[in-house]
Amino acid sequence: MRIVSLISSATEMLFALGLGAQVLAVSHECDWPPSANQLPRATRSRIDSAQSSQAIDEQVKQLLARGEPLYEIDEPLLRQLAPHLIITQAQCDVCAIRLADVLRLQSEAPELQHTRVLPLNPTSLEGVLADIARIGVATNTESAELIAGYRQRIATIVDRTASLTVAQRPRVLCIEWIEPLMPAGNWTPQLIEMAGGVSGLAVAGEHSRYSTWEEVAAFAPEIILVAPCGFDLPRTLSEAERLPRVPGWQQLPAVQHRRVFAIDGNALLNRSGPRLVESLELLAHLIQPQFFPNGPNLPPGYWQPIG
Repeated sequence: MRIVSLISSATEMLFALGLGAQVLAVSHECDWPPSANQLPRATRSRIDSAQSSQAIDEQVKQLLARGEPLYEIDEPLLRQLAPHLIITQAQCDVCAIRLADVLRLQSEAPELQHTRVLPLNPTSLEGVLADIARIGVATNTESAELIAGYRQRIATIVDRTASLTVAQRPRVLCIEWIEPLMPAGNWTPQLIEMAGGVSGLAVAGEHSRYSTWEEVAAFAPEIILVAPCGFDLPRTLSEAERLPRVPGWQQLPAVQHRRVFAIDGNALLNRSGPRLVESLELLAHLIQPQFFPNGPNLPPGYWQPIG
């Protein structure tokens, strides 16, 4: 089967299912597993990601206000490849190529008349596992054993944290964008709760929304996770340098007790792929270290304390 993946999470799922050899092209953001970097890029971004957080946010708002896409498809490449299956997303026009653009191309290109488009739209960890199963069905690939392994790792965390009292659960804020401030929504609040924390300023299963530092002060987080969308750890650390200048920052319990952590959100939290299981394991280590002293088996460079 000839497959094109237009989202990084699907690429991770395909390789985890042993289908890497059938993937002909991926999105510009697909960088995991490392072998995916060798594949042709079927999308490109119109956003200058080298700019500051605020400048990137302004670019996004301007393009959306004009009704223009943030990402473009390499249409000649897809026509040439004529894949049997294109996997894309229906979740967020800011995060990846728009489903409407994929469907338009599929309907207009004669080479794609027999191509199936499979959109993914998970909002929870369970939704991610369900998408792995959907890809398995679409590619006639067995997925049950892989999913069972993920479920066992999840259960190892949840079985230990389920009995924690409210007093044993610290208040946790996960920052998905620094300027303007945006706490992480979608699956992240669920991961925090599973890992033994209390999530604030975002609702599980709902898109991330803008917030204010006054709301942060009222929530008084005891742990802060800084994981800007699309940024690796070095970029995250650079962006986090402005946080001490935020009014009231030094008075936050998480800052006073030195429980502020930078995380490679691009790899671990922003993508709705199988590595969210590793994200859960890392959050459990950071939120409840007495129960999870070792953390996941991650190489260096994925997270570090701030301050």
